[in-house]
Amino acid sequence: MKTPLEPSDRLTAFGNQLIEVHLWLREELTRLREGVDSYLDGHGERPRELRAHCLTFCSALSRHHTGEDDGAFPVLAEQFPELRPVLEELARDHHMVTGILRRLEELLGGLGAEMEPGPAEARRVRAELDGLSALLESHFVYEEKRIVAALNSLSAPSWKGSRPDFLLTTPPS
Repeated sequence: MKTPLEPSDRLTAFGNQLIEVHLWLREELTRLREGVDSYLDGHGERPRELRAHCLTFCSALSRHHTGEDDGAFPVLAEQFPELRPVLEELARDHHMVTGILRRLEELLGGLGAEMEPGPAEARRVRAELDGLSALLESHFVYEEKRIVAALNSLSAPSWKGSRPDFLLTTPPS
């Protein structure tokens, strides 16, 4: 991996880093869906591990979107005013994702209980995961098409010292 020598080289990577984070989030969601399917088929991890995996994924996705809403989007809106309608649409998607994550966490909380979930609960968990997956795929593709070039050309002096929250795949130290 090339180490940037100039500040402009470092800044150019932000859009590419966003794509990498989206790929990681897609992979984690796929792993979560596979784990839930396997558990519901009677072959997977115990409910406690599935719940922990879901909470970890939900936390990472929430941190990513909060970082965009509170950090990246205001900077982009200031430097690229023509992107404001796009950024507003992306923020609306974030709100919908938050609702799905909340419902998913509530549903998966039941997987950690003593009683096994019935077919109705299993279908609800799977439906929420399917909805989340469809929304995120559409959201990520749209976001990548509309803002990666702007991120790659962005001048954000406050980001020079460390990676902003929306580009993290592990919790900050």
